Amino acid sequence: MNGIVKEYDKQRGFGFITGDDGEDYFVHAYGLGPKLKSSGLRPGQRIAFDVDFDMKGDKAINVRPS
Repeated sequence: MNGIVKEYDKQRGFGFITGDDGEDYFVHAYGLGPKLKSSGLRPGQRIAFDVDFDMKGDKAINVRPS
């Protein structure tokens, strides 16, 4: 899936991505791919990601540049 970074707090290590489907997905630093681990995410940045589900809801994993 593709989407746009809504917000991301690098110090806290999490944020939200708005998918092309209009849904918001939680993203944690652990879900970032190697190219984004050091730089983090910027609001408005276009990215690709996979969706996983846990007890708290949908989350973005394998986040990478699109």
